[in-house]
Amino acid sequence: PGSRHRACCSRTRPAVAREQQALCRDPGYLQRVARRAGPFLHPILERIEARGMPAELALLPAVESAFRPFAYSHGRAAGLWQFIPETGRRFGLKQDWWYDGRRDILPATEAALRYLAHLRDRFGGDWLLALAAYNSGEGTVARALRRNRERGRPADFWHLQLPRETRDYVPRLLAMTALVQTGAPCGIPLPRLPDAPLVEQVDPGGQIDLARAAAMAGVELELLYRYNPAYNRWATPPDGPHTRLLPRQAAARLRTALAQDPAAAGPRWVRHRIRRGESLETIARRYRTTTGALRAANDLAGDLIRAGDHLLVPLAAAAPGDYTLSATQRRQRLQAQAREGERRLHTVVPGDTLWDLARAHGVSVSELARWNGIAPRDPLRPGQRLVLWIRPTTPATPTRTPTGRGVPSHLRRTRVHYRVRPGDSLDRISRRFGVTIAELCRWNGLDREAYLQPGQRLTVYVDVTRASGTG
Repeated sequence: PGSRHRACCSRTRPAVAREQQALCRDPGYLQRVARRAGPFLHPILERIEARGMPAELALLPAVESAFRPFAYSHGRAAGLWQFIPETGRRFGLKQDWWYDGRRDILPATEAALRYLAHLRDRFGGDWLLALAAYNSGEGTVARALRRNRERGRPADFWHLQLPRETRDYVPRLLAMTALVQTGAPCGIPLPRLPDAPLVEQVDPGGQIDLARAAAMAGVELELLYRYNPAYNRWATPPDGPHTRLLPRQAAARLRTALAQDPAAAGPRWVRHRIRRGESLETIARRYRTTTGALRAANDLAGDLIRAGDHLLVPLAAAAPGDYTLSATQRRQRLQAQAREGERRLHTVVPGDTLWDLARAHGVSVSELARWNGIAPRDPLRPGQRLVLWIRPTTPATPTRTPTGRGVPSHLRRTRVHYRVRPGDSLDRISRRFGVTIAELCRWNGLDREAYLQPGQRLTVYVDVTRASGTG
């Protein structure tokens, strides 16, 4: 990025210097990020400059996602700009079975810039505060500002008490920008990108099969997915969007092919009459599709179908496994990875939660989510298949918990079962019972970032002479 509209001039601060040193210790990281960013930097920077915003923002996806198009965080954030579902919808990014606009490169960029402009305006034009709020939330920054003002302290980013991640986040962007602008930071050769667009958009005007589109454009199907990571399935959504991003020469080939035969890339449809004894699953197997595709194409809320009715069945041009970067194939590859322990499969039934399954199998919620390519707060669907890796455990020798007066306080514990209430957090519960968050996590097999659900039961070992109450 160029030097116009700089976010700040505070690049000599120790926090920025530390981030620069960390980046220089891992030369391969910047090179990988630069290669991934190459096709997208020019259109992102164009949109930033059109709004008169700091050019440094073009590197924000490097901090957010390392320019990985399929990045997905434990907090349910997706895409280059790491939108959570709620914020994505707030800024107009469609999300459904077929398509996730949070991963659509250009629409997500437009949404991120609108969000950043809103944050800039809310925090009086201070871009560092806007960036901090993008990372940790508007409320977090607003409360930190209020605390500083009440105490007569400076109300700028460098003096706020913010989460550790946010205190590192802004310096990391400044450090990365400074290193990139030097041309060869720490002796690391970075690719030189032309000041011209490397990609173009093509709008076929209707639903299109990704395998057919890739063949018509003369590119590998995997490349088409990497440039268009928002498409979850083998085709664009029936009701759009259908636009796809491609390298310029490939875009020209696709336009020419579509002009010659506009329907050539579209999916085929079959009208299927449901027979007695058939289910969505058996019909999906017959046509080499998925139950999700059948539900989406026929606007079905569940799996209930009736003999004699008809279903519209969308047919892919290739086998499901050929769509290597579809959401289904990405998840199946992740679930097939060999890990430590015994591999078990679980089919979700109504009422299942990640917390209950993790507790039942002696694993953490974060592990279970990571093995299956989901986030700890993602809802489970009946019929969904999960992979668990069960590690053998050595039974602990039962011990009697002493309660006598002469025993140190950390051993005078009584076991209490506590049911999580709305608004509870690990921090709030630990303070209520006079225990540490680490103890709560250890007793309940939780990750420190665990999301607590109302009604969830926790085991707490309480010193009843100190705890404020068991509720």
